[in-house]
Amino acid sequence: MNTLTPPLTALDLKRQLQSLAGKALEQDFSIALWRMPLSNEINFLVSETCEGIHEFSIEESKPGFIVAPFSKTEKKVFLAADHHLIFRGSEVIVKRGHFSSLSNSPTGKPAKFYYNHEPLKDETLQGEESGVHYKRLVSDCIFHIRNGKFEKVVPTRRKRINFPVEKDLISFFCDLCDQYSNAMVSLVSTPVSGTWIGATPEILLSIDSNKIFRTVALAGTQPFDPNTTADKVSWTQKEIEEQALVERYIISCFKKIRLREFEEAGPKTFRAGNLLHLRSDFSVNMNEVRYPNLGTVMLNLMHPTSAVCGMPLESATDYLLRQEGYNREFYTGFLGPVQLEQETALFVNLRCMKWGNQEAWLYAGAGVTADSIPELEFRESEMKMETL
Repeated sequence: MNTLTPPLTALDLKRQLQSLAGKALEQDFSIALWRMPLSNEINFLVSETCEGIHEFSIEESKPGFIVAPFSKTEKKVFLAADHHLIFRGSEVIVKRGHFSSLSNSPTGKPAKFYYNHEPLKDETLQGEESGVHYKRLVSDCIFHIRNGKFEKVVPTRRKRINFPVEKDLISFFCDLCDQYSNAMVSLVSTPVSGTWIGATPEILLSIDSNKIFRTVALAGTQPFDPNTTADKVSWTQKEIEEQALVERYIISCFKKIRLREFEEAGPKTFRAGNLLHLRSDFSVNMNEVRYPNLGTVMLNLMHPTSAVCGMPLESATDYLLRQEGYNREFYTGFLGPVQLEQETALFVNLRCMKWGNQEAWLYAGAGVTADSIPELEFRESEMKMETL
């Protein structure tokens, strides 16, 4: 590990990130930028050869960053940490590789991020038409729930927005870091995945250097009111039950592998940007329970989570794949650093945006139960899109 000199000032950060990203992408490398929740460190990773993979093991993985799609049958994208840089305040710390070829003065050229050219099957579903389609889908979910087919379903939607000029994604990333301190903010660009940017509040799982495994049950949504303290926030029975279903699903995963030694805390009100959620935290000491591959085992059991599909998980997932009318791709998949400094942190890819050529696609969904109202679930999806 070494520190580059001279150290950057805060005003230099954006320019340096733009220069590094531009020069890495000019060489056909792949990049990942991320800022962990409640952290002031921005990570910048360059992979000279990213690859699509089907099988993934946390314990056997080399250091890097992974982006996985919603569907288990589609390939994950792994970015090996050929170069890893951390911006910590005014410090610039090289953790892996070297940046001498990328850290010269800015070129003045905007970074050319990857995007795919594949046409969208649902391009006509825009504006009001998109809302009508989603409300009909929510109504159909309610019908099946009341008839006993599901306990809960999480239908999602996307909408396209256009930009008259090329958007500065590095500035956008920095803005998200400033606005959403409780989120994992990320910007990933590879020739395999295209470019995705987001600020997700939901950790899927993490393993720290002390081998403590953690995961979270996060569900229920309402707007954040700055005039109301967390202890005064009230939750409806529908929202409480929605979060309890996610809790029970995580506990059922522990039971499947006969793991009883876990700690649970919550639920409690949790703020993520302009939204509030209900959250419960789970932790396991992997050394004490003698379960060295717990991370990979739980990842395979938990992804995709019931919080982004519904319950029962398999039948709800099959239903959504047939009825949503579009490919979620990496939305509601997972992403995050793997085995960097012997730590892994994977997040559900929510509150995210897929970048195109002067256009982008926003994604959001809502948990539907028997007590749901289609118009309110549509408004919730709109609120979530407003994060970006």
